[in-house]
Amino acid sequence: MFKDATTEEINAVMQDAWNAFHVYRKFSLQQRADFMRAIAFELEECGDLLIQTAMKETNLPEARLRNERSRTIYQLESYALACEKGDWLEARIDTAIPDKNPPKPDIRKMLVPMGPVVVFGSSNFPFAYSTAGGDTASAFAAGCPVIVKAHPAHPQTSAIVAEAILHAADKCKMPKGIFAHVNGISFEVGKTLVMHPYTRAVGFTGSYTGGKQLFDWANQRKEPIPFFAEMGSVNPVFLLPEKLKSSVTEIATLYAGSVTLGVGQFCTNPGLIIGIESGALQAFIHDLGKAIQSITPGTMLHQGIADAFVTKREEALMQPDVHLVAESAAAPLEKQGQPTIATVDGKTFLANPVLHKEVFGPYSLVVRCADKNEMIKVAKYLEGQLTATVMATGADINQNDELMEAIKNICGRLVLNGVPTGVEVCLSMHHGGPFPATTDARFTSVGADAIKRFARPIAFQNWPDEFLPDELKNDNPLGIWRTVNSELRK
Repeated sequence: MFKDATTEEINAVMQDAWNAFHVYRKFSLQQRADFMRAIAFELEECGDLLIQTAMKETNLPEARLRNERSRTIYQLESYALACEKGDWLEARIDTAIPDKNPPKPDIRKMLVPMGPVVVFGSSNFPFAYSTAGGDTASAFAAGCPVIVKAHPAHPQTSAIVAEAILHAADKCKMPKGIFAHVNGISFEVGKTLVMHPYTRAVGFTGSYTGGKQLFDWANQRKEPIPFFAEMGSVNPVFLLPEKLKSSVTEIATLYAGSVTLGVGQFCTNPGLIIGIESGALQAFIHDLGKAIQSITPGTMLHQGIADAFVTKREEALMQPDVHLVAESAAAPLEKQGQPTIATVDGKTFLANPVLHKEVFGPYSLVVRCADKNEMIKVAKYLEGQLTATVMATGADINQNDELMEAIKNICGRLVLNGVPTGVEVCLSMHHGGPFPATTDARFTSVGADAIKRFARPIAFQNWPDEFLPDELKNDNPLGIWRTVNSELRK
Protein backbone atom coordinates (compact mmCIF):
# COMPACT_ATOMS: atom_id res chain seq x y z
CA MET A 1 0.00 0.00 0.00
CA PHE A 2 2.82 2.40 0.89
CA LYS A 3 5.60 2.62 -1.67
CA ASP A 4 9.09 3.98 -1.13
CA ALA A 5 9.39 7.59 -2.19
CA THR A 6 11.38 8.03 -5.40
CA THR A 7 14.27 10.46 -5.78
CA GLU A 8 12.05 12.63 -7.98
CA GLU A 9 9.32 12.71 -5.31
CA ILE A 10 11.84 13.59 -2.61
CA ASN A 11 13.29 16.36 -4.78
CA ALA A 12 9.80 17.80 -5.24
CA VAL A 13 8.90 17.85 -1.52
CA MET A 14 12.32 19.29 -0.64
CA GLN A 15 11.88 22.05 -3.21
CA ASP A 16 8.45 22.86 -1.74
CA ALA A 17 9.92 22.85 1.77
CA TRP A 18 12.74 25.18 0.71
CA ASN A 19 10.23 27.58 -0.82
CA ALA A 20 8.02 27.38 2.27
CA PHE A 21 10.97 28.12 4.53
CA HIS A 22 11.47 31.58 3.06
CA VAL A 23 7.83 32.38 3.84
CA TYR A 24 7.35 30.59 7.17
CA ARG A 25 10.54 31.95 8.72
CA LYS A 26 8.90 35.41 8.61
CA PHE A 27 5.74 34.25 10.37
CA SER A 28 5.32 35.65 13.87
CA LEU A 29 5.81 33.56 17.00
CA GLN A 30 2.06 33.81 17.53
CA GLN A 31 1.31 32.40 14.07
CA ARG A 32 3.63 29.47 14.65
CA ALA A 33 2.06 28.79 18.04
CA ASP A 34 -1.46 28.93 16.57
CA PHE A 35 -0.42 26.40 13.91
CA MET A 36 0.90 24.01 16.55
CA ARG A 37 -2.27 24.33 18.60
CA ALA A 38 -4.29 23.61 15.47
CA ILE A 39 -2.30 20.39 14.98
CA ALA A 40 -3.06 19.41 18.58
CA PHE A 41 -6.78 19.99 17.93
CA GLU A 42 -6.70 17.89 14.74
CA LEU A 43 -4.96 15.03 16.58
CA GLU A 44 -7.78 14.97 19.09
CA GLU A 45 -10.31 15.08 16.25
CA CYS A 46 -8.80 11.90 14.76
CA GLY A 47 -10.68 10.09 17.52
CA ASP A 48 -10.77 6.34 17.89
CA LEU A 49 -9.68 5.67 14.30
CA LEU A 50 -6.14 6.78 15.14
CA ILE A 51 -6.04 4.73 18.34
CA GLN A 52 -7.42 1.57 16.73
CA THR A 53 -5.04 1.86 13.77
CA ALA A 54 -2.04 2.28 16.05
CA MET A 55 -3.14 -0.70 18.15
CA LYS A 56 -3.17 -2.94 15.06
CA GLU A 57 0.20 -1.74 13.79
CA THR A 58 2.18 -1.58 17.05
CA ASN A 59 0.57 -4.13 19.42
CA LEU A 60 0.48 -1.39 22.06
CA PRO A 61 -2.57 -1.41 24.37
CA GLU A 62 -5.36 1.15 24.05
CA ALA A 63 -4.70 2.83 27.40
CA ARG A 64 -1.04 3.35 26.60
CA LEU A 65 -1.87 4.85 23.18
CA ARG A 66 -4.52 7.18 24.57
CA ASN A 67 -2.04 8.42 27.16
CA GLU A 68 0.63 8.86 24.49
CA ARG A 69 -1.71 10.84 22.25
CA SER A 70 -2.51 13.09 25.22
CA ARG A 71 1.21 13.54 25.82
CA THR A 72 1.74 14.43 22.16
CA ILE A 73 -1.04 17.01 22.30
CA TYR A 74 0.48 18.43 25.49
CA GLN A 75 3.89 18.62 23.80
CA LEU A 76 2.45 20.62 20.91
CA GLU A 77 0.61 22.96 23.23
CA SER A 78 3.49 23.44 25.67
CA TYR A 79 6.03 24.05 22.88
CA ALA A 80 3.55 26.49 21.31
CA LEU A 81 3.43 28.42 24.57
CA ALA A 82 7.23 28.39 24.78
CA CYS A 83 7.44 29.52 21.16
CA GLU A 84 5.33 32.62 21.70
CA LYS A 85 7.01 33.49 25.02
CA GLY A 86 10.28 33.71 23.10
CA ASP A 87 12.73 32.79 25.87
CA TRP A 88 14.28 30.17 23.58
CA LEU A 89 15.34 32.95 21.16
CA GLU A 90 18.11 33.93 23.61
CA ALA A 91 17.77 37.59 22.61
CA ARG A 92 20.89 39.56 23.61
CA ILE A 93 21.40 43.29 23.26
CA ASP A 94 24.59 45.26 23.94
CA THR A 95 24.04 48.90 23.11
CA ALA A 96 26.69 51.13 21.57
CA ILE A 97 29.19 53.23 23.52
CA PRO A 98 30.34 55.77 20.87
CA ASP A 99 32.80 57.62 23.10
CA LYS A 100 34.69 54.48 24.06
CA ASN A 101 38.16 54.09 22.49
CA PRO A 102 37.76 52.37 20.15
CA PRO A 103 33.99 52.95 19.89
CA LYS A 104 31.82 50.01 20.97
CA PRO A 105 29.23 49.11 18.30
CA ASP A 106 25.59 48.25 18.92
CA ILE A 107 25.30 44.43 18.71
CA ARG A 108 22.12 42.41 19.01
CA LYS A 109 21.82 38.62 18.76
CA MET A 110 19.01 36.05 18.55
CA LEU A 111 18.28 32.58 17.25
CA VAL A 112 16.76 32.21 13.78
CA PRO A 113 15.39 29.13 11.97
CA MET A 114 17.84 26.90 10.11
CA GLY A 115 15.68 25.62 7.25
CA PRO A 116 13.87 22.39 6.31
CA VAL A 117 14.14 19.69 8.96
CA VAL A 118 13.89 15.95 8.20
CA VAL A 119 12.35 13.89 11.02
CA PHE A 120 12.60 10.10 11.22
CA GLY A 121 9.66 8.59 13.11
CA SER A 122 10.39 6.09 15.88
CA SER A 123 8.88 2.62 16.25
CA ASN A 124 8.25 2.54 20.00
CA PHE A 125 6.37 5.86 20.28
CA PRO A 126 4.04 6.13 17.24
CA PHE A 127 2.72 9.53 18.40
CA ALA A 128 5.10 11.28 20.81
CA TYR A 129 8.34 10.62 18.89
CA SER A 130 6.97 10.24 15.42
CA THR A 131 5.00 12.21 12.84
CA ALA A 132 3.66 14.98 15.09
CA GLY A 133 6.05 14.30 17.95
CA GLY A 134 8.63 16.37 19.74
CA ASP A 135 11.02 16.81 16.82
CA THR A 136 8.26 18.03 14.51
CA ALA A 137 6.84 20.36 17.16
CA SER A 138 10.30 21.75 17.92
CA ALA A 139 11.03 22.44 14.26
CA PHE A 140 7.70 24.19 13.67
CA ALA A 141 8.28 26.34 16.77
CA ALA A 142 11.75 27.28 15.51
CA GLY A 143 10.28 28.41 12.17
CA CYS A 144 11.28 25.42 10.05
CA PRO A 145 9.28 23.29 7.57
CA VAL A 146 9.27 19.56 8.34
CA ILE A 147 9.60 16.47 6.16
CA VAL A 148 8.70 13.29 8.08
CA LYS A 149 9.99 9.91 7.00
CA ALA A 150 7.33 7.55 8.36
CA HIS A 151 8.48 4.54 10.34
CA PRO A 152 7.69 1.43 8.26
CA ALA A 153 6.34 -0.39 11.33
CA HIS A 154 3.30 1.90 11.57
CA PRO A 155 2.80 3.60 8.17
CA GLN A 156 -0.99 3.90 8.37
CA THR A 157 -0.83 5.51 11.80
CA SER A 158 1.75 7.95 10.48
CA ALA A 159 -0.40 8.73 7.43
CA ILE A 160 -3.43 9.57 9.60
CA VAL A 161 -1.34 11.94 11.73
CA ALA A 162 0.21 13.48 8.62
CA GLU A 163 -3.25 14.21 7.25
CA ALA A 164 -4.14 15.92 10.53
CA ILE A 165 -1.07 18.16 10.24
CA LEU A 166 -1.98 19.06 6.65
CA HIS A 167 -5.55 19.92 7.74
CA ALA A 168 -4.13 22.23 10.41
CA ALA A 169 -1.75 23.79 7.88
CA ASP A 170 -4.64 24.49 5.51
CA LYS A 171 -6.79 26.05 8.25
CA CYS A 172 -3.90 28.25 9.39
CA LYS A 173 -3.02 29.26 5.81
CA MET A 174 0.49 27.88 6.03
CA PRO A 175 2.62 27.99 2.87
CA LYS A 176 2.63 24.98 0.57
CA GLY A 177 5.49 22.70 1.60
CA ILE A 178 5.38 23.53 5.31
CA PHE A 179 4.96 19.79 5.92
CA ALA A 180 5.52 16.66 3.86
CA HIS A 181 5.18 12.95 4.60
CA VAL A 182 7.20 10.30 2.79
CA ASN A 183 7.49 6.54 3.12
CA GLY A 184 10.51 4.36 2.71
CA ILE A 185 11.83 1.00 3.89
CA SER A 186 15.01 1.27 1.82
CA PHE A 187 18.09 2.93 3.33
CA GLU A 188 18.29 4.88 0.09
CA VAL A 189 15.22 6.93 1.04
CA GLY A 190 16.82 7.97 4.31
CA LYS A 191 20.14 8.68 2.64
CA THR A 192 18.52 10.82 -0.05
CA LEU A 193 16.66 12.87 2.56
CA VAL A 194 19.73 13.42 4.72
CA MET A 195 22.02 14.20 1.79
CA HIS A 196 19.59 16.53 0.01
CA PRO A 197 21.08 20.03 -0.36
CA TYR A 198 17.91 21.69 0.99
CA THR A 199 17.94 19.66 4.23
CA ARG A 200 19.31 21.82 7.03
CA ALA A 201 18.93 19.54 10.09
CA VAL A 202 17.71 16.06 11.02
CA GLY A 203 15.92 14.60 14.06
CA PHE A 204 16.11 10.84 14.66
CA THR A 205 14.97 8.39 17.36
CA GLY A 206 15.91 4.76 16.90
CA SER A 207 18.72 2.23 16.90
CA TYR A 208 22.44 2.94 17.10
CA THR A 209 23.05 1.20 13.77
CA GLY A 210 20.52 3.28 11.85
CA GLY A 211 21.31 6.52 13.65
CA LYS A 212 25.06 6.22 13.25
CA GLN A 213 24.76 5.58 9.50
CA LEU A 214 22.53 8.61 9.01
CA PHE A 215 24.85 10.69 11.21
CA ASP A 216 27.81 9.70 9.04
CA TRP A 217 25.94 10.68 5.88
CA ALA A 218 25.03 14.03 7.44
CA ASN A 219 28.71 14.70 8.06
CA GLN A 220 29.87 13.45 4.65
CA ARG A 221 27.82 16.07 2.80
CA LYS A 222 29.55 18.87 0.95
CA GLU A 223 27.88 21.07 3.58
CA PRO A 224 27.60 19.03 6.82
CA ILE A 225 24.43 19.59 8.83
CA PRO A 226 23.38 19.10 12.46
CA PHE A 227 22.08 15.60 13.11
CA PHE A 228 20.26 15.09 16.40
CA ALA A 229 19.89 11.38 17.12
CA GLU A 230 18.71 9.56 20.20
CA MET A 231 20.08 6.03 19.79
CA GLY A 232 19.28 4.16 22.99
CA SER A 233 20.95 3.53 26.31
CA VAL A 234 21.39 0.85 29.00
CA ASN A 235 20.58 3.37 31.77
CA PRO A 236 22.69 1.96 34.63
CA VAL A 237 21.33 1.81 38.17
CA PHE A 238 23.84 2.00 41.03
CA LEU A 239 22.73 0.34 44.27
CA LEU A 240 24.66 1.82 47.21
CA PRO A 241 25.07 -0.29 50.35
CA GLU A 242 23.14 1.58 53.06
CA LYS A 243 20.10 2.22 50.87
CA LEU A 244 20.03 -1.35 49.57
CA LYS A 245 20.35 -2.86 53.03
CA SER A 246 17.34 -0.90 54.28
CA SER A 247 15.09 -1.36 51.22
CA VAL A 248 15.88 -4.66 49.50
CA THR A 249 12.35 -5.82 48.74
CA GLU A 250 11.03 -2.36 47.84
CA ILE A 251 13.84 -1.73 45.35
CA ALA A 252 13.46 -5.20 43.81
CA THR A 253 9.72 -4.68 43.32
CA LEU A 254 10.27 -1.20 41.89
CA TYR A 255 12.79 -2.42 39.35
CA ALA A 256 10.89 -5.52 38.31
CA GLY A 257 8.18 -3.11 37.16
CA SER A 258 10.60 -0.72 35.49
CA VAL A 259 12.51 -3.41 33.57
CA THR A 260 9.31 -4.85 32.12
CA LEU A 261 7.29 -1.65 31.63
CA GLY A 262 5.97 -1.55 28.07
CA VAL A 263 7.68 -4.93 27.47
CA GLY A 264 10.98 -3.14 28.11
CA GLN A 265 10.62 -1.09 24.93
CA PHE A 266 11.66 2.28 26.35
CA CYS A 267 14.94 4.02 25.59
CA THR A 268 15.16 4.61 29.37
CA ASN A 269 14.76 0.94 30.31
CA PRO A 270 17.21 0.04 33.14
CA GLY A 271 19.38 -2.57 31.42
CA LEU A 272 22.16 -2.62 34.04
CA ILE A 273 21.85 -2.81 37.82
CA ILE A 274 25.18 -2.44 39.62
CA GLY A 275 25.83 -3.26 43.28
CA ILE A 276 28.59 -4.31 45.66
CA GLU A 277 28.76 -7.98 46.63
CA SER A 278 26.97 -8.50 49.96
CA GLY A 279 24.17 -10.39 51.60
CA ALA A 280 21.83 -7.51 50.79
CA LEU A 281 22.74 -7.67 47.09
CA GLN A 282 22.11 -11.42 47.02
CA ALA A 283 18.74 -10.86 48.68
CA PHE A 284 17.94 -8.18 46.09
CA ILE A 285 18.84 -10.53 43.22
CA HIS A 286 16.64 -13.23 44.74
CA ASP A 287 13.66 -10.90 45.22
CA LEU A 288 14.07 -9.34 41.77
CA GLY A 289 14.20 -12.78 40.16
CA LYS A 290 11.12 -13.91 42.05
CA ALA A 291 9.20 -10.83 40.90
CA ILE A 292 10.31 -11.31 37.29
CA GLN A 293 9.07 -14.92 37.29
CA SER A 294 5.55 -13.71 38.02
CA ILE A 295 5.40 -11.23 35.13
CA THR A 296 3.69 -12.48 31.97
CA PRO A 297 5.51 -11.98 28.63
CA GLY A 298 4.08 -9.18 26.51
CA THR A 299 3.77 -8.73 22.76
CA MET A 300 6.50 -6.55 21.30
CA LEU A 301 6.07 -3.77 18.74
CA HIS A 302 6.77 -5.86 15.66
CA GLN A 303 8.49 -9.02 14.49
CA GLY A 304 11.82 -7.32 13.84
CA ILE A 305 12.12 -6.02 17.40
CA ALA A 306 10.97 -9.36 18.82
CA ASP A 307 13.56 -11.26 16.75
CA ALA A 308 16.32 -8.81 17.75
CA PHE A 309 15.41 -9.23 21.42
CA VAL A 310 15.66 -13.01 21.22
CA THR A 311 19.01 -12.81 19.43
CA LYS A 312 20.60 -10.24 21.73
CA ARG A 313 19.20 -11.86 24.87
CA GLU A 314 20.67 -15.22 23.88
CA GLU A 315 24.00 -13.60 22.97
CA ALA A 316 24.19 -11.96 26.39
CA LEU A 317 23.24 -15.13 28.27
CA MET A 318 25.83 -17.18 26.36
CA GLN A 319 28.74 -15.02 27.52
CA PRO A 320 31.20 -16.68 29.94
CA ASP A 321 30.31 -16.36 33.64
CA VAL A 322 26.89 -14.83 32.92
CA HIS A 323 24.23 -16.64 34.94
CA LEU A 324 20.49 -16.62 34.36
CA VAL A 325 18.75 -15.57 37.59
CA ALA A 326 15.15 -15.81 36.44
CA GLU A 327 12.78 -15.48 33.53
CA SER A 328 9.01 -15.30 33.42
CA ALA A 329 7.37 -18.58 34.35
CA ALA A 330 5.05 -18.39 31.35
CA ALA A 331 6.59 -19.30 28.01
CA PRO A 332 6.54 -16.47 25.45
CA LEU A 333 4.28 -16.71 22.42
CA GLU A 334 5.07 -15.38 18.95
CA LYS A 335 6.45 -11.80 19.01
CA GLN A 336 6.51 -11.79 22.82
CA GLY A 337 9.45 -10.70 24.96
CA GLN A 338 10.30 -12.93 27.92
CA PRO A 339 11.18 -10.92 31.06
CA THR A 340 14.72 -11.92 32.06
CA ILE A 341 17.25 -11.15 34.79
CA ALA A 342 20.87 -12.32 34.63
CA THR A 343 23.94 -11.63 36.74
CA VAL A 344 27.71 -11.38 36.33
CA ASP A 345 30.67 -10.38 38.48
CA GLY A 346 32.28 -6.98 38.02
CA LYS A 347 35.63 -8.26 36.75
CA THR A 348 33.96 -10.23 33.94
CA PHE A 349 31.73 -7.30 33.05
CA LEU A 350 34.68 -4.94 32.72
CA ALA A 351 36.48 -7.38 30.42
CA ASN A 352 33.56 -8.12 28.08
CA PRO A 353 32.18 -5.27 25.91
CA VAL A 354 29.31 -7.48 24.71
CA LEU A 355 27.74 -7.15 28.16
CA HIS A 356 27.64 -3.36 27.87
CA LYS A 357 25.35 -3.43 24.83
CA GLU A 358 21.66 -2.63 25.03
CA VAL A 359 19.26 -5.57 24.87
CA PHE A 360 16.12 -3.74 23.78
CA GLY A 361 13.32 -5.40 25.68
CA PRO A 362 12.49 -6.73 29.18
CA TYR A 363 16.04 -7.71 30.13
CA SER A 364 18.44 -6.49 32.80
CA LEU A 365 21.88 -7.60 33.99
CA VAL A 366 22.91 -7.33 37.65
CA VAL A 367 26.63 -6.60 37.98
CA ARG A 368 28.17 -7.72 41.27
CA CYS A 369 31.20 -5.57 42.07
CA ALA A 370 33.84 -6.80 44.51
CA ASP A 371 34.05 -3.43 46.29
CA LYS A 372 33.54 0.30 45.93
CA ASN A 373 36.64 0.71 43.79
CA GLU A 374 35.39 -1.80 41.25
CA MET A 375 32.02 -0.03 41.12
CA ILE A 376 33.87 3.20 40.32
CA LYS A 377 35.77 1.39 37.55
CA VAL A 378 32.48 0.17 36.08
CA ALA A 379 31.02 3.69 36.15
CA LYS A 380 34.09 5.14 34.43
CA TYR A 381 34.16 2.39 31.82
CA LEU A 382 30.54 2.77 30.68
CA GLU A 383 29.70 4.67 27.49
CA GLY A 384 27.38 7.68 27.32
CA GLN A 385 23.85 7.16 28.65
CA LEU A 386 20.52 8.95 28.54
CA THR A 387 20.05 8.31 32.26
CA ALA A 388 21.84 6.95 35.30
CA THR A 389 20.18 6.18 38.61
CA VAL A 390 21.57 6.16 42.14
CA MET A 391 19.72 4.34 44.89
CA ALA A 392 21.32 5.90 47.95
CA THR A 393 20.92 7.46 51.38
CA GLY A 394 22.49 10.79 52.25
CA ALA A 395 25.35 8.93 53.92
CA ASP A 396 25.89 6.84 50.77
CA ILE A 397 26.18 10.01 48.70
CA ASN A 398 28.59 11.67 51.14
CA GLN A 399 30.84 8.62 51.20
CA ASN A 400 31.01 8.13 47.41
CA ASP A 401 32.03 11.45 45.87
CA GLU A 402 34.34 9.90 43.24
CA LEU A 403 31.58 7.51 42.15
CA MET A 404 29.05 10.35 41.89
CA GLU A 405 31.39 12.39 39.72
CA ALA A 406 32.06 9.38 37.47
CA ILE A 407 28.32 8.80 37.01
CA LYS A 408 27.68 12.46 36.18
CA ASN A 409 30.24 12.21 33.38
CA ILE A 410 28.30 9.53 31.50
CA CYS A 411 24.66 10.64 31.65
CA GLY A 412 22.22 13.35 30.65
CA ARG A 413 19.76 12.79 33.52
CA LEU A 414 20.78 11.62 37.00
CA VAL A 415 17.93 10.02 38.99
CA LEU A 416 17.96 9.57 42.77
CA ASN A 417 15.91 6.81 44.40
CA GLY A 418 13.52 6.29 41.52
CA VAL A 419 13.28 4.68 38.10
CA PRO A 420 14.49 6.16 34.79
CA THR A 421 11.46 5.01 32.82
CA GLY A 422 9.15 7.95 32.21
CA VAL A 423 10.33 11.26 30.74
CA GLU A 424 8.48 14.35 32.00
CA VAL A 425 7.74 17.00 29.37
CA CYS A 426 8.98 20.18 31.06
CA LEU A 427 11.56 22.89 30.54
CA SER A 428 14.05 21.44 33.01
CA MET A 429 14.02 17.95 31.45
CA HIS A 430 17.15 16.85 29.60
CA HIS A 431 16.56 13.86 27.36
CA GLY A 432 19.96 13.41 25.82
CA GLY A 433 23.41 12.29 26.84
CA PRO A 434 27.00 11.68 25.77
CA PHE A 435 27.65 9.59 22.66
CA PRO A 436 26.49 6.95 21.78
CA ALA A 437 23.24 7.72 23.62
CA THR A 438 22.90 10.78 21.40
CA THR A 439 24.98 12.52 18.76
CA ASP A 440 25.08 15.83 20.66
CA ALA A 441 24.88 15.79 24.45
CA ARG A 442 24.31 19.56 24.61
CA PHE A 443 20.72 19.26 23.42
CA THR A 444 17.50 17.65 24.62
CA SER A 445 14.73 16.10 22.54
CA VAL A 446 12.13 16.59 25.31
CA GLY A 447 11.04 19.93 26.77
CA ALA A 448 10.87 23.33 25.11
CA ASP A 449 14.66 23.67 25.03
CA ALA A 450 14.43 21.14 22.19
CA ILE A 451 13.39 24.05 19.94
CA LYS A 452 16.96 25.36 20.02
CA ARG A 453 18.21 22.37 18.02
CA PHE A 454 16.70 23.75 14.85
CA ALA A 455 17.80 27.37 15.17
CA ARG A 456 21.11 29.16 14.78
CA PRO A 457 22.40 32.48 16.18
CA ILE A 458 22.78 35.63 14.11
CA ALA A 459 24.16 38.95 15.36
CA PHE A 460 23.08 42.35 13.98
CA GLN A 461 25.71 45.07 14.29
CA ASN A 462 24.89 48.78 14.04
CA TRP A 463 21.48 48.25 12.45
CA PRO A 464 18.89 51.06 12.74
CA ASP A 465 15.98 50.12 14.98
CA GLU A 466 13.45 50.23 12.13
CA PHE A 467 15.25 47.44 10.26
CA LEU A 468 15.78 45.12 13.22
CA PRO A 469 13.54 42.08 13.87
CA ASP A 470 10.76 42.83 16.37
CA GLU A 471 12.52 40.54 18.83
CA LEU A 472 15.48 42.96 19.00
CA LYS A 473 13.86 46.39 18.64
CA ASN A 474 14.33 49.01 21.34
CA ASP A 475 10.70 49.07 22.51
CA ASN A 476 10.44 45.25 22.63
CA PRO A 477 7.04 45.07 20.86
CA LEU A 478 6.72 41.32 21.56
CA GLY A 479 7.27 41.77 25.30
CA ILE A 480 9.81 38.92 25.50
CA TRP A 481 12.59 38.50 28.04
CA ARG A 482 15.93 39.77 26.72
CA THR A 483 19.41 40.28 28.15
CA VAL A 484 20.13 43.99 27.70
CA ASN A 485 23.63 45.16 28.66
CA SER A 486 24.04 42.01 30.78
CA GLU A 487 20.70 42.49 32.58
CA LEU A 488 17.76 40.17 32.00
CA ARG A 489 14.61 42.21 31.55
CA LYS A 490 11.52 42.93 29.45
